[in-house]
Amino acid sequence: MQTHQSILVHLDSSPRTADRIRVARQLAEEWEAKVTCMPCTLPSLMRYPFAIEGAAQAVAIMVKLDREFRDKVRATFLSASGGSPRLVWAEPLADAPWGFAHQALYADLMILGQRDPEDAAADELPADFLPSLLVESGRPALILPFIGAASPIGQTVLVAWKETREAARAVSAAIPWLKKAKQVHVVCYGDAADVPLQSLQTYLKTQGVTARLHPGGPEEGDAGGNLLSMAADLGADLLVMGCYGHSRAREWVWGGATRTILQSMTLPVLMSH
Repeated sequence: MQTHQSILVHLDSSPRTADRIRVARQLAEEWEAKVTCMPCTLPSLMRYPFAIEGAAQAVAIMVKLDREFRDKVRATFLSASGGSPRLVWAEPLADAPWGFAHQALYADLMILGQRDPEDAAADELPADFLPSLLVESGRPALILPFIGAASPIGQTVLVAWKETREAARAVSAAIPWLKKAKQVHVVCYGDAADVPLQSLQTYLKTQGVTARLHPGGPEEGDAGGNLLSMAADLGADLLVMGCYGHSRAREWVWGGATRTILQSMTLPVLMSH
């Protein structure tokens, strides 16, 4: 079975960083993969630009804060990785956070965390870091919700299908989970959903995956909310979907379902742009 052999994990100072490392460790052992765990936040001097205009002492404090952040995250890595030789520590990037997307080009899969606006660590990154990373890197990502996730991931999978390249890439990235899942459900919205559902079912059968089909009805209303409700009803522990967005006037504009899921996810989501 083809699996993801190179995994890149984003680390920050949020309480859920340890969860990301533990999930990565489980996948590394199951897939015999290599995992790179990399801290990535805005430098303190960018988070507190007033220090640039202050005394040299203020700048020194910012540098100290960055060093303390690095040491704290490394301690979390050492604890959560359990000494696994498959997980390696990478030093923070000099061009963080923008350089993280470049590093992701050399990974089969990213493991990221949902942004929690109530967490003090949320200010460590731009608010659009996660969706921008998906778009700029073009790599699939397993995103863990800040409310926590059941383990193991992928016993019951819900696939949100559209006949788009984004959804197709997400399904391809999900194959290792789909092949081992106890139940796979596929939902597609639209008046003529039966045809694309059956086409995907045929494709999945060639991969050894049996899926239950769910015509979702007209594509209207709160698609993201509907997906989360269906996932809850089915007892799904993994949602697979495309990430939709485009740039307009130097700002990212996200599709409604993408925005809702990133803000309100209640289960791990495998996304690809």
